[in-house]
Amino acid sequence: MAADARVRVIRNGERSFWNNEWLQSRQSFPATGNFDLAANAHGLLMVHNEDIVDPGEGFDTHQHIDTEIITWVLEGSVVHQDSAGNSGIIHPGLAQRMSAGTGIMHSEKNGAGRYEKPALHVVQMWLPPDEPGITPSYQEMDIADELARDTLVTVASGMRRHRDETAITLHNRYAALHVARLETGSAVTNPDAPFGHVFVARGRVDFESAGTLEQGDAVRLTDTGGQSITAIEPSEVLIWEMHASFA
Repeated sequence: MAADARVRVIRNGERSFWNNEWLQSRQSFPATGNFDLAANAHGLLMVHNEDIVDPGEGFDTHQHIDTEIITWVLEGSVVHQDSAGNSGIIHPGLAQRMSAGTGIMHSEKNGAGRYEKPALHVVQMWLPPDEPGITPSYQEMDIADELARDTLVTVASGMRRHRDETAITLHNRYAALHVARLETGSAVTNPDAPFGHVFVARGRVDFESAGTLEQGDAVRLTDTGGQSITAIEPSEVLIWEMHASFA
C-alpha cells in the first residue's frame, strides 16, 4: 500500500541537533541561528525544541517580540522571570504561556542548583499571535490531575471550540495544543485539522497508518486526522491542532 503523503513521519535522529557545554537541543524545525522561522514552519508551528539543560544553567535575559511561547516541562523545573514582573517555577504538569507581544525580556533557568540533580528536560514551542503588537502577558495553570485521567487534555488554545476546556489561552484563534499521558493499551484520537503535529515526548506508541513511534519521533499531518494513537508502553504525546498556516 502506498504511503499517505498527508502523513509524514520525522524520526528522532532526523531532527536538527545543537549543543554547547550545558545544553543539548533537538529541534524539529531549525531554530538556532535561523532568522526566518516561518520558512521552515509546519502550519503555525515554527519552533519545537526538546532541550536537556544542565543543573544551574539556562538562558540569560533575552528578548522576544510577537511570539506565543509554550513551555512544557517533562523532568525537572524551569525558573522563569520576565520584564513584565512575572515569575514562576514551571514543573511537569504545569501549563505555561508567555505572549511576547510588543516586546518582553525574560530568562529561563534550570531550577536545580549547579551541583544538584536532575538535568532539566523541557519542550518549548513557538507560534505567531493573530495580531502583532499586543500587550505582553503570562499565564500558567497546574493540570496534573487532568493529565492523570488517561485521555486527551487541551493545554493551550485560542480556538472558540476549546474556550470552556482549555487550561491556558493562546492569542491565536487557529491553534490548540493537546497532551495525553497514556497507560499501556490506552488510546486517543488525533484531531482532524488542515495541519497537525504529533510528538512522542516519552514512551512508545502505535500511530494508525504510520506504525510505531518512539520517544522523539513526530508526525506532520496535512488535511487529515482521526487516526488512533495507542500507547505500547506508558507514554506522553503532544498534539498540535492547527487550522491555518504561514503560507
